[in-house]
Amino acid sequence: MELIIVDNYQELSERAAMLIVAEVEAKPRAVLGLATGSTPEGMYAELVKLNSEGKVDFSGITTFNLDEYAGLAPEHEQSYYYYMRHHLFNQVKIRAEQINMPSCDLENVDQFCFEYDQRIAAAGGIDLQVLGIGGNGHIGFNEPGDQLRVPTHLVDLTEDTILANSRFFSSVEAVPKQAVTMGLGSIMLANKIILLAAGKAKAEAITRTVSGLITTSVPASILQLHRDVTIIVDREAAGLLS
Repeated sequence: MELIIVDNYQELSERAAMLIVAEVEAKPRAVLGLATGSTPEGMYAELVKLNSEGKVDFSGITTFNLDEYAGLAPEHEQSYYYYMRHHLFNQVKIRAEQINMPSCDLENVDQFCFEYDQRIAAAGGIDLQVLGIGGNGHIGFNEPGDQLRVPTHLVDLTEDTILANSRFFSSVEAVPKQAVTMGLGSIMLANKIILLAAGKAKAEAITRTVSGLITTSVPASILQLHRDVTIIVDREAAGLLS
């Protein structure tokens, strides 16, 4: 596990973008696992800029997104499909058939989750997975608990996560109560992982992620077992590290 501490959010975004560019340069048909949320927005902006400058070509890549709210239509402004189109897909050349998103439809959700993992495997596995982290240490929507799920699955969101995400919605009540997420086993199968964190609200979660202890109360702590993880944090997110 490599921990990179940068001065600010802009530098975090640039460093993350360059890791993705390096992966695509080394493997033009790379399979990327993508995350949403406020933290990766700067990274996507950098990737769009680099693409417009001719410094990276996304036309050969395949993408699999980490998660999606259950029951939220793709056209909804807070769906992660809408997010990805707005921040990346509509601004770079990437084949629509190579974009894979978790289903927002609750009908046959267990079958979809099984098939999503099968599609990742059929694509050769994820070469580079991007992650954010919640203030409670969740990655994807793998919430703290007594047990953690291995495959892609439907999850009930915790009150903490619903409250944290309510800033994107008109009210707490408008936030979906469930999501489809890659499980920790699905995430850990990626060849490389980069985790991004910015702001003092993530400081405790980052400290517990790299503590040397693995606990289901901090799902991200399992990343300590992965062979190739890069964590990029700004000064505030690193504020509790000794």
